[in-house]
Amino acid sequence: MRPTPRLILLALVALALTGLLLPFTGGIVLAVPWAGLVVAVVVDMFSSVRPRLYARLLEADQIFASESREVTLEFSAPVPTGFTLGLEWPDGLTGPDQLVVEPGASKVRFAIRGRRRGVWTVGRIWPAWISRHRLLEYVPIVRLDQEIHVLPDMRPITQGQIDVAVHTSLHGQKEVFAEGEGSEFHQLRDYVPGESLRRVDWKRSARQRRLLSKETRAERNHNVIIALDSGYLMREEFGGLAKMDHAINAALSVGWAACVGGDKVGLYTYDSRPRSWLPPASGRQVFPKLRQTLAGLDYEERESNHTLALATLGGYLKRRSLLIVFTDFVDTTTSELMVEQLGHMSKRHLIIFIAMRDPETARLAARPVGDLDEAAEAVAATDLQRERKIVLERLHRLGVLVLDTVPSALTPKLVSTYLDLKAREVV
Repeated sequence: MRPTPRLILLALVALALTGLLLPFTGGIVLAVPWAGLVVAVVVDMFSSVRPRLYARLLEADQIFASESREVTLEFSAPVPTGFTLGLEWPDGLTGPDQLVVEPGASKVRFAIRGRRRGVWTVGRIWPAWISRHRLLEYVPIVRLDQEIHVLPDMRPITQGQIDVAVHTSLHGQKEVFAEGEGSEFHQLRDYVPGESLRRVDWKRSARQRRLLSKETRAERNHNVIIALDSGYLMREEFGGLAKMDHAINAALSVGWAACVGGDKVGLYTYDSRPRSWLPPASGRQVFPKLRQTLAGLDYEERESNHTLALATLGGYLKRRSLLIVFTDFVDTTTSELMVEQLGHMSKRHLIIFIAMRDPETARLAARPVGDLDEAAEAVAATDLQRERKIVLERLHRLGVLVLDTVPSALTPKLVSTYLDLKAREVV
């Protein structure tokens, strides 16, 4: 409870009256203005509604990183007139700092957004309302102590987008290409006039006394290894979400696509040293382990050691694999060892290097220059883009497939690239 501006003004009036009466009188007369003020405060206090409030958040147990969701804050009693609400959010969540609630309402809806993965506690809220005669403001502290789990964004998986893309590739229009160029036998079927005679199985046709064609499909059971760098460069935020979270969202989507497509999926994480290794395994039962490991991945502050990490990963891999590398670099100098190690591994494995482009850097490099500060920013941004291009071109010449894209387009582009490589059997 604290005084309002009206009460402070009345106190100043009482002080002025005391000052005016002081030369002419004394004693109890000087206390009359203050006694009246005290009576007014007491009357206002006892005539005002002071509900004992408890609150809880509904529909907020789990939220995906980068997702905005409407939640409900429910109160134990209807709120009085002039009710406002101050909210305090942990680092992993964002939401409104203050809300105005309609008089008599017992709940209010608003949107919150997940910023960083983890388990975050919404600790306290500060409801506030004015007393009946507007002399006092009640500001109790209400503890929520409610946990909200911020998970990697799996909406492309839960909404079925990845399943549709994979089944379209395996059984839709792309199947014609996969059948003609695939190396894995699928089935026999009747010959269709006009079809290439190279697909006819002459021995079985002779036994059956009718022309039969062989159907082949793209080979399955490949190793798909997701290698994710969790070093400090991956903490940089694009669009309100850390680069590592963008990488995790894309990794989960391509991992699910590989599970549905019949390939073996493995996971490797590292920063200054190797962190976790999930050997390649097939079937959808591997996906919960993948999701759990990625959801618990910490935001590290260490610099990544690419030489140690990639050399260790190379020792784990006993057969040719599709290696998807999520990492970051600053310039040509700091990326030298990384490029060298990736070039060495590309001789045995097919590598997809994920390079997330910073939209803000591109904007600074392209905007018109109006003063010296803007000119300096444009030069720095252009230099970063030039050095980035040099590194990516070197990787391309070494046989590494580079995906250079903005974070928002990473997941669909990565999944489509994986399906295309699978159909062409280049692993």
